[in-house]
Amino acid sequence: MKPSSPTRPVDAPGTSVGSAPDAAPRGPSEPAPGAAAFGKALDEATRLIGASRRVLVLTGAGISTDSGIPDFRGPQGVWTKDPEAEKLSTLQHYLVEPDVRRRAWQARLASPTWQAQPNAGHRALVELQRQGRLQLLVTQNIDGLHQQAGNDPTLVVEIHGTAHEVVCLTCGHRQPTERVLDRVRAGDSDPSCEEPVGPGGRACEGILKSATISFGQSLVAADLARADAAARSCDLLLAVGTTLSVHPVAGLVPTTHLAGARIVIVNGEPTEHDVLADAVVRGSISEVLPAVVGANPAGAA
Repeated sequence: MKPSSPTRPVDAPGTSVGSAPDAAPRGPSEPAPGAAAFGKALDEATRLIGASRRVLVLTGAGISTDSGIPDFRGPQGVWTKDPEAEKLSTLQHYLVEPDVRRRAWQARLASPTWQAQPNAGHRALVELQRQGRLQLLVTQNIDGLHQQAGNDPTLVVEIHGTAHEVVCLTCGHRQPTERVLDRVRAGDSDPSCEEPVGPGGRACEGILKSATISFGQSLVAADLARADAAARSCDLLLAVGTTLSVHPVAGLVPTTHLAGARIVIVNGEPTEHDVLADAVVRGSISEVLPAVVGANPAGAA
């Protein structure tokens, strides 16, 4: 997988309740499957995870909506409600437009991320780790809720970066976001880097930005390589809360499929790779995922 500029998540949980294994995505006018289909898909997903030993988990925005963090392009998404807000995540605009940076800092200040708590979906993935099945957790989210829930940070790849740190675009210095937000609260609407550099220790004064991947920035090559290696060596990929339309990360699914591993998808709406999955379960992630992960067959580790 080559580094590239990502399309930000368009993941949002829907209201459909289930899908039989190997089913193609339903069209928008097709009725949701009944309880029997849901139960069959849930049972198959549970069986597959119970038989696995090396699970690669891929999560998107849908796992965090029950924690109060909206997605970007869903019906209630940040960019759906305010298309102009997309500029705040575009590097070209951020670098050259001070007003965009000022708006971005106010948006960070008001972000629901700071009050969000992990939900049952996040905790289910901690249980997967406790069982010794979690090989790697690749998340497209920037909220840090997987680590907050208890997942080992060394097993989490934040492929789109983190909202919890700020980076200087000139000198590369990183610091906690809260430290810079304190300056914004105190009236500094467009804070610059205060890190001492050069002779005399003068301040860098470079542009500060959330340590997230914006439009126009490349993903971290080492993170992509680690995710790709896991996709080739896992025995099951579990995709949660993502429509699998964000590339190159969505390419992990066909990579896993070609390597011969199983694929389970848990999401509220159809995804672009449902046809490759061995089991597709649709419904509330905070309700479905604990059932899928927790009810393992007898004798499983």
